[in-house]
Amino acid sequence: MGRTAGATPGTDSADAVSPASEGKAPRTERGRRTLRAILDAAALEFGERGFHDASISDITRRAGVALGSFYTYFDSKDAVFRALVRDMSDQVRDHVAPAIRAASDQISAERAGLEQFLTFARGHKEIYRIIDEAEFVDPESFRSHYAVTADRIAARLRVAADRGEIIADIGDVHAWAIMGMNVFLGLRFAVWGEDRSAGEVADIVAAMLRDGITPKD
Repeated sequence: MGRTAGATPGTDSADAVSPASEGKAPRTERGRRTLRAILDAAALEFGERGFHDASISDITRRAGVALGSFYTYFDSKDAVFRALVRDMSDQVRDHVAPAIRAASDQISAERAGLEQFLTFARGHKEIYRIIDEAEFVDPESFRSHYAVTADRIAARLRVAADRGEIIADIGDVHAWAIMGMNVFLGLRFAVWGEDRSAGEVADIVAAMLRDGITPKD
């Protein structure tokens, strides 16, 4: 199980690129832990207070590091926000990728990816506020977040089409549709409420992808 879906591109972690500002990547394990602490604290700060009300001093307070440590890795509040958008996108990718790779076919892969995304979003509700704010704080990061995600989906759909598992005429519209569906399902069933299990939601969507919504004869 998982051999064919495991070959799907667009789900593996990219080569590691430090989220720190240019020329400020940590060189030690301790430095990488400090950088991680700053990013995690920034996620909470921006998620709770929004970009404009958040402050560097409160980020470092949450992270338990000195103010100077922030500037060791980031040039500004804008820089850490921009890095955080990319980091959260990478976290989602890394969280869902193993489940997608382990699936036996593409519909199962999409189901598994959605279930894992809902699980992630329930534990990181701040991702929605941060990504939404990026549209105004850093439009390039906002657009990149969705464009890169859609490209990953499109890549794995094309491979599945080549295997004959889904229709041959698959493309970017299908990828953006799946992504958009997943985003709003996350909003409804992770951020706004958890009245259905992630597995139940994923099952319904998988059935829709497999069978459509027209009645069967």
